[in-house]
Amino acid sequence: MTTQKIGDHNDLAHANDEELKKSLSTARSIGWKNFGKKIRFYAPSFTHYKTSHFHSAPDAFPTVSITGSSCALKCKHCGGKVLNTMIPAPTPEELINVCVSLKEKGALGCLISGGCLPDGSIPFDKFIDAIAKIKQDTGLTVVVHTGVIDLSTATRLRKAGVDAALIDVIGSDETIHEIYQLNVKVDDYRSSLEALSKAGIPIVPHVLVGLHYGKIKGEFQVLKIISECAPSAVIIIALMPIHGTPMENVNPPAPEDIAKVLVTARLMMPKIPVVLGCMRPKGEHRIRTDTLAVEAGVNAIAFPTEEAIHLAESMGLEITFSSLCCSQVFDDIKREVSTEV
Repeated sequence: MTTQKIGDHNDLAHANDEELKKSLSTARSIGWKNFGKKIRFYAPSFTHYKTSHFHSAPDAFPTVSITGSSCALKCKHCGGKVLNTMIPAPTPEELINVCVSLKEKGALGCLISGGCLPDGSIPFDKFIDAIAKIKQDTGLTVVVHTGVIDLSTATRLRKAGVDAALIDVIGSDETIHEIYQLNVKVDDYRSSLEALSKAGIPIVPHVLVGLHYGKIKGEFQVLKIISECAPSAVIIIALMPIHGTPMENVNPPAPEDIAKVLVTARLMMPKIPVVLGCMRPKGEHRIRTDTLAVEAGVNAIAFPTEEAIHLAESMGLEITFSSLCCSQVFDDIKREVSTEV
């Protein structure tokens, strides 16, 4: 990082180890100044998680698919396989029944997602009345994972009472076409962010590092787009090669590259919560990634490794654990601040 200004989205793209180390310290100082020496660890119930510190509750915050296992895109990195890990609810009636059952089991909320249509959207239209009924009858926290979305749909979701919208935002037209096999552009994701913002739904964009065959392509640029849309939080995730997909043998991005994106998010959006999300490689790769995330002063990590927890303890951070989706970090922080006041 020579003479470039902080905030240039390519500041850290080619940083060496020493420059990365300095930037981690800078990001950490900014995070601690704006949010305190605290870190939140999240473990929602869609993945089994157990450490010596915390374990996930089986029904606290699951993910539900309104398309079952169906997806028109079959993106190269996913192939629709992630949908198989979700609770299927392909009709409005089934969605209501699933959520009522979850409430009876003690659930706090759920993430409603699904496969995409050929235009990159998720077919929420016929489910919006059901979501409104779920909010009214159960009081569950309802988070939706949208694809490309227009203002009309976003407004209806807000009126239904949706608590937050998650959206994967891609920063390269080539990646959208090559990996998503989708005929839209980066500007369509920008428009989707603007639609959600205008509708008044808290937005929690996700940036998937290494989506382009493990390479960095558009991640830094897309953070600039996100920063212009008043996000409630930003979640950084990373390519995790999935068995049985065309990209199962792709090498994931290096932990250091993931850290560079985390740091850049903090430098661009110093007062917005930055989170290391649930999708990222496992094993030694995850240990290194999580350690760097703690060093970067992130606000939260989903499913943290023992090593990350121990590092946070050794740094004297105030630690909390939650069974909610990590996207709820903005609400947790807001609630904490209001309590302190």
